[in-house]
Amino acid sequence: EPVAKYGTLDVSFDYDSQEQKLLVTVTAVTDIPTYSRTGGSSWQVHLVLLPIKKQRAKTSIQRGPCPVFTETFKFNHVESEMIGNYAVRFRLYSVRRMKKERIVGEKIFYLTKLNLQGKMSMPVILEPSYSLSGCDSQMSMSEVSCSESTSSCQSLVHGSAPEILIGLLYNATTGRLSAEVIKGSHFKNLAANRPPNTYVKLTLLNSMGQEMSKCKTSIRRGQPNPVYKETFVFQVALFQLSDVTLILSVYNKRSMKRKEMIGWISLGLNSSGEDELNHWTEMKESKGQQVCRWHTLLES
Repeated sequence: EPVAKYGTLDVSFDYDSQEQKLLVTVTAVTDIPTYSRTGGSSWQVHLVLLPIKKQRAKTSIQRGPCPVFTETFKFNHVESEMIGNYAVRFRLYSVRRMKKERIVGEKIFYLTKLNLQGKMSMPVILEPSYSLSGCDSQMSMSEVSCSESTSSCQSLVHGSAPEILIGLLYNATTGRLSAEVIKGSHFKNLAANRPPNTYVKLTLLNSMGQEMSKCKTSIRRGQPNPVYKETFVFQVALFQLSDVTLILSVYNKRSMKRKEMIGWISLGLNSSGEDELNHWTEMKESKGQQVCRWHTLLES
């Protein structure tokens, strides 16, 4: 039995194979590391259904050394024949005012362990997280157990769409919108087999679609999964925040004069999708804390 140094979640799973839905109840957290190590006394649990990562949930924020949540979350379209392909990743965050949330521990729970019908309660012992602090790290398909043959698993890895990890933060007092381009995943060179030379261009538009500001990262050469970690600050008044659109375009620079777009996303007023709109909303509600999310790029 592993020693619980990073928190233990009291969780129950209720799977309905006919409805193809999974209910996950997070009751409480115990064995939280001491205050000095985590620097926080408010806690939140984030859940995501792997491998697709489209269905996410998070608990309310609770205080104290043994926070009680008793919150139930529903995940849909969990097919019983494919149950071995699914997992729920739990992450415990310490939440502090005006500071980045920090991951205390995480655990990927494979649904192969579930009773296919009926309820099941168990402790989920968290482990140290190796991802970026305060950010959601990418999990490749290859880390999720595949009940199919490895070849079908492999194709999912190589056929993955390009994604980008973005951190957003808004300070209402100073009217500063900070966008951090953290890293990319599965960036492809469309014309050749070698990895691309990429950069990310950020453009801020007003409600009329006129350009207010633009900037770009430096180039990362020959990397399909480039790490940028570059932050750009835009001046946006609080009353304007719902009326602006931030566009991020990823380019492959092929020569001095030639470039091709790998893909793009937009956040804010004219968000390119639901995930992007949710990220913008979370940023507005997070009261000056950075919110990091992965986004799948749209083809140009």
